[in-house]
Amino acid sequence: MKSIRHEFIKMLFQKRTYIGWAGLFVVPWLVSLAFRLSSGGPHAEGTDPADTIMQLIRGNGIYVGLASLFALATFFLPLLASMSGSYAVAGEAENGTLRTTLMQPIHRGTMLLSKWVVANVYVAIGLLILAVAGLVAGGAFFGLHPMRLLTGQTVGIAHGIGLIAACYLFVLLAMAAVVSLAFFFSTLTNSSLTAVAGGLILVIIMEALQAFSQFDFLQPYLFTHYFSAWTNLPRSPVVWDPVAKALVNFVVWTVGMTGLGYLRFRRKDILS
Repeated sequence: MKSIRHEFIKMLFQKRTYIGWAGLFVVPWLVSLAFRLSSGGPHAEGTDPADTIMQLIRGNGIYVGLASLFALATFFLPLLASMSGSYAVAGEAENGTLRTTLMQPIHRGTMLLSKWVVANVYVAIGLLILAVAGLVAGGAFFGLHPMRLLTGQTVGIAHGIGLIAACYLFVLLAMAAVVSLAFFFSTLTNSSLTAVAGGLILVIIMEALQAFSQFDFLQPYLFTHYFSAWTNLPRSPVVWDPVAKALVNFVVWTVGMTGLGYLRFRRKDILS
């Protein structure tokens, strides 16, 4: 716990921490403002969850948080997660503080675990800011009303907020896989920018592969394939099969990449 607290305090003293959080706070307000200023009338409902949620925002601000997830889940959130994970080792090596840190009486595995935990806490706080800002902005622009599920049923506001929280928790687990991927790259280099680029480029490649039917056989193994599986939660009944497959995939990638990062770091020569 002491090492986790130490890493968390270091995170709080970094300017980039607040830049990412500020960006997440602003997005729901921009989404709400865009829909408030738009003059479009009612549309026929489609089957795509994103279209359905976008069509419902004008009548109920509770959907702003979900719309923000759609807007950010494919690039900005993975970018934020990559930045968080990449700084864990490479950032300190880049600044010349990693060697000093390792001179303290702490096991490398313990230090690495603390950095991984704090990297994910950073993303978790960011998602919490996004969720709260979504409810506040949505309530301010459109009001909060009972939530209509993607299957047509209506639930109370409290139930709806609980479902939104479940969606955000799902996305947090998805981003843990991205953090762990960048975390692994962070142990391979002394440049945090290289680690960010490595993690983010691999995420982009995974997303690009989904556009080609020739690579359909790879999709069950790519965590990006499940980024939007949270849309199965605000339904009645909940469609658990894709959610369960997604969670298993996220856990495998998270454990695998973190484990590889540990194996690499325990043998790494620290020169800076």
